[in-house]
Amino acid sequence: MEEMTKEAMEKEIARFGEQLREIFAQIRRDVIGQQEVVEGTVIAMIAGGNVLLEGAPGVGKTRLVRSLGRVFDLPFSRIQFTPDLMPADVTGTNIIVTDEKGNASFRFEEGPIFSNIILADEINRATPKTQSALLEAMQEHKVTVMGVSRTLGEPFFVLATQNPIEQDGTYPLPEAQMDRFMFKLIVQNPEPEELKDIISMTQKTMDEVADKVCTGESLLAMRKTANAILISDSVLDYTATLCAATHPDSKYASEAAKQYIRFGASPRAGQALVSAGKVLALMDGRYNVSYDDIDKLAYPVLRHRIKLNFEALSEHISPDEVIALILEEARKRRDGRAPQTPEKGGVIKGSKPEKEDKKKRGLFGKNQ
Repeated sequence: MEEMTKEAMEKEIARFGEQLREIFAQIRRDVIGQQEVVEGTVIAMIAGGNVLLEGAPGVGKTRLVRSLGRVFDLPFSRIQFTPDLMPADVTGTNIIVTDEKGNASFRFEEGPIFSNIILADEINRATPKTQSALLEAMQEHKVTVMGVSRTLGEPFFVLATQNPIEQDGTYPLPEAQMDRFMFKLIVQNPEPEELKDIISMTQKTMDEVADKVCTGESLLAMRKTANAILISDSVLDYTATLCAATHPDSKYASEAAKQYIRFGASPRAGQALVSAGKVLALMDGRYNVSYDDIDKLAYPVLRHRIKLNFEALSEHISPDEVIALILEEARKRRDGRAPQTPEKGGVIKGSKPEKEDKKKRGLFGKNQ
């Protein structure tokens, strides 16, 4: 986009914005509320990332994915993860076929992973061996079976769901797999007014009614446009420092990280912040990534990449609360002000979450 004229840039951004408005309008025909979940999922699709949705049963996670398949006119596969699911059930396997002359040969039978949009439903119910079948697909967009690698079609997007309530018979996702999700989004229960609209809508039909407004080629073009958005050195430095501040053993460690974090975020967190920040900038009609874009995206990008220590867990402090403290310190450093010094015991003065009136935070850290 650096080589474009100003008029060409404005036209490209206007076209991007118009496409997004149509996408969101059609998704809202199927999904009531959950604005930030829908927004985060679409941002991740355009940025080329995957999403992990966490929420109670029946809050619309599966419906959202089916609606996305209709809106983008892309093939959609659902994989219901269970303890007896095998890796070959996901990736596919070689089968023996016999021709007319009786000669036997192997033929590869593609699994459900060979689609554009994948819903990995209740991914934490499958064994680690089966979960690992998604690793290569999510990162490399390839599947290797019996030494042969096969490239998946583009665009390729995995949306996995997990239920935070039932823990019996579940296998927590390992850090390596969690890191391959660009966002972790928390799906909240609907408010009474939203629930009323949901009930009214489903009385008419349980099927999705969204119309196609975009194609896979259009999605890839939007991704190319977003990749060309600029990010200044100062914002890039801030992003790198923010990620480093999550590591308690780093010289850039925040006091909150020293207090509450056992392991910090990987370099993929910085890549996700920048890639998603470019999409967010385009959504707002801007030519460059801002500090606010990085701050807003810090919650879905970091909440599943930081590992809290025993102190945080024992005090029931959530990852979002720790991220809020890290952002507070990062902003003060960015603005040239010295961060608050910890009180005796290492707690940041005036910033330890209050248990009696702790506010629930939204998907992007907004107080609700």
